[in-house]
Amino acid sequence: MVSAQSAVSVIAAKRDGDELSDDQIAWVVDAFTRGEVADYQMAALAMAIVWRGMTRREIATWTRAMIESGRRMDFTDLPRPTVDKHSTGGVGDKITLPLAPVVAACGAAVPQLSGRGLGHTGGTLDKLESIPGWRADVPVERMRAMLTDPSVGAVVCAAGADLAPADKRLYALRDVTGTVESIPLIASSIMSKKIAEGTAALVLDVKVGGGAFMKDADAARDLARTMVELGTDAGVRTVALLTDMDTPLGRTAGNALEVAESVEVLAGGGPADVVELTLTLTREMLAQAGIHDVDPADALADGRAMDRWRAMIAAQGGDPDAPLPRARHTEVITADQSGTLTRLDAMGVGLAAWRLGAGRARQGDPVQFGAGVEMHAKPGESVTAGQPLLTLHTDTPESIPAARDALRGAYVIGAEPGTDTPLVLDRIAP
Repeated sequence: MVSAQSAVSVIAAKRDGDELSDDQIAWVVDAFTRGEVADYQMAALAMAIVWRGMTRREIATWTRAMIESGRRMDFTDLPRPTVDKHSTGGVGDKITLPLAPVVAACGAAVPQLSGRGLGHTGGTLDKLESIPGWRADVPVERMRAMLTDPSVGAVVCAAGADLAPADKRLYALRDVTGTVESIPLIASSIMSKKIAEGTAALVLDVKVGGGAFMKDADAARDLARTMVELGTDAGVRTVALLTDMDTPLGRTAGNALEVAESVEVLAGGGPADVVELTLTLTREMLAQAGIHDVDPADALADGRAMDRWRAMIAAQGGDPDAPLPRARHTEVITADQSGTLTRLDAMGVGLAAWRLGAGRARQGDPVQFGAGVEMHAKPGESVTAGQPLLTLHTDTPESIPAARDALRGAYVIGAEPGTDTPLVLDRIAP
């Protein structure tokens, strides 16, 4: 067994700004996975990385070590090309729900490993678990069967415990030690899981703005470029879009509320921004998968995407026809004047939904499936004094005052329309 002093030397090297060797990185990640490096030592190393950063070589080696700490799935034998999408998280970001069946309906297989929400950003698994009977845990052979089935072609599920286990341990430490906001650690965390899941192509949706983890466009661009390089170096065709998260996506933030909105999109309706981003990301995914001359809008219009959604939900034990959970209490916030809604802050809406019960403060906390915020107007739309602006949904009415506090100053009604911000801000390719 290597002595704990070896961990100290790695920590000290990064603390002093040295570049870690491949051997140092491989050893410390492996030893941490096996319990030879203590949590407090890895937390100290993570903080040193936050302060000192990592070179591209260090990040690539760190990511590879994370992947090698567990199993790597392989779907190269499937009869159709595989492609996945990852979002860095936002408010009202329900895009995976309509996107996976649309992509499947257009001829690709989608092995989507997703997570649960933490804090103000919602989790895809929490949304889907609001559907009665739906299960997030899917064995690999069941995943393979769903991806091969010509009537399904997509699976959205939780990552198994043996997929990049080093990252799972490190993420839990980062969350409680103030070391989440580090581009090397964020990039390696995301890409180790995505590469290990065995997809051949990947599209990254990197959120930018007040409701995102990355507030600054330059930092988000740096993160996107780093992840694209990691994916490309690992043989995964990877591209990233930077998308706006100053305003929530769609008109709902909350688990069952967002599922209902996603079904509207699959039925050919739904909010314009959700439809736009779904189709934009789908086109990128199909291009990376080598599928051309297919218009994903047709799959929404002719019902093929809805058929895939219903099959995907049923294949994971869910009932696509079952009523979704509804909160027991609602409260309406009305416009205090007439004019144009010029601002609706994503962070304020996300915090309100979290306080109403839609999110969790710690991993493992329960969520209220029916809780959240419904938005009756979006920036650029006219409102009249007294009309409903937001509806708060919760099972715990005592949480409503805190949710109202989160929304104080989160929306602005003015006399003139505000400036439109494009949904897609940039595209980062290899």
